[in-house]
Amino acid sequence: MEASMTKRAAIKRQTRETSREHGVLDSRQFMEDSKVRRLPTHAGWSPYPSNDDRDQAYLKTLKPKSDGQAELMTAIDHHNLVLALGPAGTGKTYLAVAKAVEALEAGKIGRIVLSRPAVEAGESIGFLPGDMEDKLAPYLRPLYDALSDRLSMKRVKALMAEGLIEIAPIGYMRGRTLNNAFIVVDEAQNCTYVQLKMLLTRLGWHSTMVVTGDPQQSDLLPGISGLLDVAQRLEPVPDIAVVRLAEQDIVRHPLVASMIGVL
Repeated sequence: MEASMTKRAAIKRQTRETSREHGVLDSRQFMEDSKVRRLPTHAGWSPYPSNDDRDQAYLKTLKPKSDGQAELMTAIDHHNLVLALGPAGTGKTYLAVAKAVEALEAGKIGRIVLSRPAVEAGESIGFLPGDMEDKLAPYLRPLYDALSDRLSMKRVKALMAEGLIEIAPIGYMRGRTLNNAFIVVDEAQNCTYVQLKMLLTRLGWHSTMVVTGDPQQSDLLPGISGLLDVAQRLEPVPDIAVVRLAEQDIVRHPLVASMIGVL
């Protein structure tokens, strides 16, 4: 009996010595006849963030990937009305929404208003159930995607609930004056001349408006789109910027640029 107790004591003593040497905790130290042991202080892990080697950016840095995108970003910074014309994949909508989020976060404007025509792309999707937001969700999805890439969806929903982000179809913009706001009009090639004239005159005090679209990809009947005509009329007007992006500004898959050149 005495030899068995001596053997157990020797095992415990050896375990304690090994733990002190290697900074390892052993559950056998906490048996019923053991005392509480102090945690090892020379182990490699530390709860302090200074010991954390991770380098993670929680917000993507907004940088232009082409000369055309750099020109667009500069125009948005220095003009209250910007028209961005260019083919698909040049980042028109993304840069406009990202600049809007940047202005909202910096406190330069009080709200973001995103508008888009509810026009079907060559096919009829029929009746959609639900309220107005549910019916318009498929048309406005690209704007949600751009927003969620700059902000978390939880934050987007919170800002929308507070009225700081508003997504509205063009049909509901008549009669409004948008003060202290950043307005993005997307897919403007699907707007008529009358609709664009109505939208552009919504601009209020301390506001910025960016109109984006590709005149070559209109889903309206030929000759109905008013984007190209409006851009040509406004280009000579002082303090209005018309930025024309080209194939070399496409930042999607390289095949997109190749297809745009032949289609």
